[in-house]
Amino acid sequence: MGVGKFTPYGRRRGALGLGLALFSASSFGTSGSFADALMSRGWTPGAVVTTRIVLAAALLTGPALWQLRGQWSRLRGSAPMIVVYGVMAVAGAQLAFFNAVQRLQVGVALLLEYLGIVLVVLWMWLRHGQRPRRLTVLGAVAALAGLALVLNPSGAGLDPVGVLWGLVAATGLATFFVLSARMDAGLPPLAVAWAGMVVGGLALVAFDLTGLLPARFATQSVELFGRTVSWVLPVVGLSLIAGAVAYTAGIAAARLLGARVASFVGLTEVLFAVLFAALLLGQVPTALQGVGGAIVLLGVTLVHADGSREPAAARAPAEPLPAVA
Repeated sequence: MGVGKFTPYGRRRGALGLGLALFSASSFGTSGSFADALMSRGWTPGAVVTTRIVLAAALLTGPALWQLRGQWSRLRGSAPMIVVYGVMAVAGAQLAFFNAVQRLQVGVALLLEYLGIVLVVLWMWLRHGQRPRRLTVLGAVAALAGLALVLNPSGAGLDPVGVLWGLVAATGLATFFVLSARMDAGLPPLAVAWAGMVVGGLALVAFDLTGLLPARFATQSVELFGRTVSWVLPVVGLSLIAGAVAYTAGIAAARLLGARVASFVGLTEVLFAVLFAALLLGQVPTALQGVGGAIVLLGVTLVHADGSREPAAARAPAEPLPAVA
């Protein structure tokens, strides 16, 4: 945080950034529970992810257009990367995650998705020759060991299709981080997020209309907090709380804390997601699954901590956007 790190202003800035980062992570953590409530009443994952992305893009349109004043040439120059980002890192990752949630508990699906951070390490090694160091390898092993406890704590096994969807979501999350790090640093993060949502939303709508992506909506009441509520509530929660508000708070936190610290705090989304799934849906993890989840978080934390020790020249220059799950 620079010169003012230990000044009262620096401490207030850090405290505000930490608060915003935790608020963003908790907001993102509600998405799985809201989506599960809708899908249990007949919504397809395609309908859920299309609704979330399209409405969130609409909510961010005003602020994004205001930030893009005089920078449209930058956006056009980054168009190819934004198209890939919107289709794979936004629409694809969320669609895979909601398909996983349809077959697995929210916490399990999110833990699978967060293995994408380990995939980023493997990509940087294979593609760019950045060989992981001992702490990174230890973190990857810990994450895989914890995942084994989460997926099969009693020997009963879980839906293999759901596990595969979770791994696809992990690939989407890895794509998200890689592309975010390569994006034009001059573009406002909010504008990049909005552009990606517009691209992803248009792609999903096109697939919905052509029948390539089954999209079934329903207006039945849903169960949240053990009560019957209108379907409008989780839709608003997905687009407003887990969409526009979460992105806005996450971007503000990244500006105050820096991308590395903000993304590290963003890992608490897994814990918030498990908490909300228990409160909203009654999906309480077993003790052994809780231990496995803690080991997964420990492993991912070690990977991030090792990455933060790298020289600045060895890391990508641009800030990644907040987590998309």
